Formats: sequence, C-alpha cells, structure tokens
Amino acid sequence: MNNQIKISKSKSSYILINDEKNLINLISEIYDAGEFVYDVETDSLNIIEANLVGVSLCFTQKNAYYIPLQHVDLKEKTIKSQISLKNFLTIISPLMKDESIIKIGHNIKYDNSILNKYGVDVRSFHDTMLMSYVLDAGVNRHNMDELASIHLNRETIKFKDVVGSGKSQITFDKVKIEDALNYAAEDAEITFKLYLLLKKRVSQEKSNYIYTNIEKELINPIQSMEMHGIKVDKKYLSDLSVKFSQRIEKLEKRIYKETGSEFNIGSPKQLSEILFDKLKLKPPKKTKTGEKSTGIEVLEDLAYEGNKVAENIIQWRQLSKLKNTYTDALQNHVVRETGRIHTSFAMASTNTGRLASSDPNLQNIPIRTEEGKSIRKAFIPDQGFVMLAADYSQIELRVLAHMADVIQLKEAFINNEDIHQITAAEIFNVKLKEVDNELRRKAKAVNFGIIYGISAYGLAKQLAISNYEAGDFIKRYFQKFSGIREFMDDTKEFCRKNGYVETICGRKCFFPRIKDKNFALRSFQERAAINAPIQGTAADIIKLAMIKINGKIKDSKDCRMLLQVHDELIFEIKKNKLNHFKEIIIKEMENALKPKFDFSVPLVVDYNHALNWSDAH
Repeated sequence: MNNQIKISKSKSSYILINDEKNLINLISEIYDAGEFVYDVETDSLNIIEANLVGVSLCFTQKNAYYIPLQHVDLKEKTIKSQISLKNFLTIISPLMKDESIIKIGHNIKYDNSILNKYGVDVRSFHDTMLMSYVLDAGVNRHNMDELASIHLNRETIKFKDVVGSGKSQITFDKVKIEDALNYAAEDAEITFKLYLLLKKRVSQEKSNYIYTNIEKELINPIQSMEMHGIKVDKKYLSDLSVKFSQRIEKLEKRIYKETGSEFNIGSPKQLSEILFDKLKLKPPKKTKTGEKSTGIEVLEDLAYEGNKVAENIIQWRQLSKLKNTYTDALQNHVVRETGRIHTSFAMASTNTGRLASSDPNLQNIPIRTEEGKSIRKAFIPDQGFVMLAADYSQIELRVLAHMADVIQLKEAFINNEDIHQITAAEIFNVKLKEVDNELRRKAKAVNFGIIYGISAYGLAKQLAISNYEAGDFIKRYFQKFSGIREFMDDTKEFCRKNGYVETICGRKCFFPRIKDKNFALRSFQERAAINAPIQGTAADIIKLAMIKINGKIKDSKDCRMLLQVHDELIFEIKKNKLNHFKEIIIKEMENALKPKFDFSVPLVVDYNHALNWSDAH
C-alpha cells in the first residue's frame, strides 16, 4: 500500500466531534482503516499532574478530528456540547486495546501514559519521533514542528499561539474550542503524513531492527519508570542544602579576605576585574567578546599554578551549582501525592542513542565527589525494599576491544584480568608485577581518554605531566595497540564517505559536517564520529537489557526499574526477593546482545544493594 502513497502537502479538513454517535461512527471507520493517529491534549506537560482535555484523531490524508472533553471557559465553567470524559474512555478503550489496530503518535510515550492514568491500555503502536530519530540522528531535531517544515514544507500552529506566553498564558482546557480544533487536528494530520513518509524510509534504509526491536520496545519500560518515579528524603535534602549554604558562606568570606574586596563571585565581569585588574594575574584566554575569560579551564590553570583564590572560586562554583541544581531544586520536584520524583527520559535527543533525563536531570549528579555522593543518599527505597544498582564494568573499553579487534585487550577481558595494569605493562614496557598504582593510574587515563579522542594537552593536564610526556604515552599506546589506531582511521574514513557511523546493532549516527572547512569543527566531528559507534553500542546494549528485564519484571510488585544513568540501572526490590531478582537482572544485562549479535568479549556487571542510591553504588 505505502509504495503508492503520495503525500498531500495541502491541509486536511478539520472536524469537531462532540457527540457520542459521531464518535462511534468515527471509530467504526478507524477499524476499517486498521491504523490511526491519536494525540492527547492536556493542561500540563507533567504526566503525573496532567488532566486529559481532548484527543485528536487522523486516519486519512483528507480529514483530521478533535474531540473536546474537559474544556472550560475563562471562569472555569465547563463548556457544554462535549462528550463526557467517562463515556469517551468507555467508548475508546476497546479500540486502544485492540492489537490488530495500529496507533500512531509523535512521542507516543506521553500520550500512552496519559491514557494509562485513566485506565486505558494502549497496545500495538508506532512513533514518528522515534522513526525520525533512527533515520536522522545528528541531521536534525525530531520535534513535530521541525519535521513538518523539513518533510512537508509546512509551517505549523505553535503551542504558544493558542495558549499565549508569559503572565497571560492559559492552560489548554481554557483554549477556545475552535482554536483547539485547529491546533490539535493539525498535530494529528501532520503526524499521519510523517508516518506515511518515515515508515517507508525505515524499511528502505535498513533501520528496522533499531526502530522495531530497540526504540519502540523501550517505550513501555521507560513509561513505567517515569510513572513510578523514585522516592526522595526531602528532610535530608533540606538539611544538606543548609550545610552547603554554610560551606558556601565560609568560602565567600575566604575569597573576600584573600582578594581584599567584597564582590559578586557569580559575575564573570566582576570576577575578571578582581583577578586580572586588581590581583594582576595573567589572563590565559579571552572570550569571543574580548573579555578576559573566567571559565573553568582558566580557573583550573590558575589553581594548578598554586593560586588559592582560583581554587576557592572553583569550590564555590561547584557547591553553588550542587545546591541550586540539586539540593534546592530536587525538593521542588517531589510530587506531593507520591512522595517521589518523576524524571522524564528523552528518547530522541542524543546523537548516539543515549537516553537523556530532564525535569529534573538525574543523570548528571557527580559520582566521584563526596558532595555528589551525599546528594545520592537522598534517593531511597520504599519501606521493606532495598535499592540495587547494577552497572556495566568498563563497557566502552570492551566495545572498543571488540570493534577494533585488539587481541591483547580482548584476552584480558576474557581472562578477567586488570585491563589498566595490562595497558600499563604494554605502554611503559615493564612486567605486570612491576606496575605500581601510579603507572596504572596513567594507563587508565590513556585507556578512557583514547575513547574520547583525548589530546596530548588534555592528557597532560589530567595527569599533571608535560605535553611531551603525554604525547609519548599516546604514541606508545597506538604502537602497542595498532588495531585501535586502524579502527579510528577506518571509522573517520567511513564517516567522511557516508556521512554517518554505525553501532554493532546497526544504529546510524550522522556527522554531516565531518568535512567542514573549519578545522576546529571538523576535528570535533571526527572525534565524535570515532566515539559514536562505541558509546552508541553501549547505549544499545543497556537498552536491550532494559527491554529484556522489563519483560521479566513488568507484572511484579516486588521489583521496579527506577532509573537508567548511562551504563547503570537502578532498581527497587523487596528485601526478601532480592536474590531472585538480582539473578534475573545480572543475567539479562550480561546477555543483552545474545542471541542476535556476536560479541567477542564478556559483558560484566558490577552490582550492590543498600538503603540509598549512594551506598548501593
């Protein structure tokens, strides 16, 4: 059927459905069509707090429909001539549950979550946002407005056009029904037309496996994680905020004393004047506007030279950020009804396939600092449960060893040997038993740095050694592990030729500016292109693990998957069922690629359990 489809660029007719008879007739037509777009309108983007206001539908290129359900006037009075919410849900429920009828959405995770809240089960669906993502990661963004412009040459009605902005913004339930009809029906129409285009491309461009077996399958597990949320000890967070405030105050007094001035430490302009005009420190670099930079790199360079003021300012900045971003802000994200934080996972925002967390972002809490660890202590399990943290050991190095086919590294992983010790012995030309902690630390920095295309300068700074020495380490590394240099060169060459790189699972990551004339941009794209198949494969592996684990635990009240933080999964498990579920989780994570993909080194999972996230890590 799709081969004959020609996408109509013109607008469809938008039709209001506000009585049950017309709705029932419309559903009968949907059954004949076999597939349809649905899009919910709510009064909040927060799934937990949102109320369903209306639903738009589309299943042909000619018409799109809007069903208002809970619109009110500006005095909060319910508008007549709407189908009652209860009756709508009763009528629509069998259709949404019917696995023979395909539901289509753009970021359908949100729409499904809203209907699930009202007891409506949604089965058998497609997502145009995820289709676009697997086809064009790195080429463009995947929101509907942008895709409508790119693929349909259409300028869409923007959300702010109907709800307003700033102080005059209203919620969608107060939008006039005729305006809501035009906005919502257009969303459904655009989504249907995108579906017809993108579905065909997914098949033609061999992106079926990534879309069907990974991205689409991941919707339900992530939806479940978002809805369940993670419990937080608000009192503990509040006390931590006070402690951070006290430390920030002490640092401020110290900085004022050392500089002989009271000033706004958070102001780059005032800080620049103090450091470079008053204290006469040598400014290492300038900003684009010609100002003397006070960025982190500049402060670190000054601190490295022994400047105490710069050292204290770095600490002040770090603590202030932790307080503002986490200990203060997280308290505001706790939903009163659940006592939990419900982060949102963006499924189509990174080039490599990694998930991103927002509102709030729980993936960026520092892991190595004591302050970061203290913040993670605020995340706790329910009474009678424990937290289990399971994360892949050195997954990106394992992926690199496999993809670059480096025999020494592969054998080290197969024999469960210390990879950094072996690297140190190789590049420093010493016996294994002669590798001390210092040599191992240097080898570890090179191992992980290589994945991200570290320069001699970057490594020198990290290890506090000369650029020459760092360059020598990297040179010796590539001599000993020549397969890695070959892999990097081949990857860059493939990307220059094709415009993208691929993960083991076939995910395409595009780098359209890898041949750019601008050296800095070209170099950045080259480094990113080398890293993408490694980081992207690691992302695919943990996604496959999440899908498999969800299949085993979805009907259990004794085990819940709460968070994904890059290579780590966090669970909440009933104390007396810990061993049972721990075995399932570890087994599925370590066998995530089987039986579909051959992987020449073992995947190993480190795990621990405790009564908070920090201690479980």
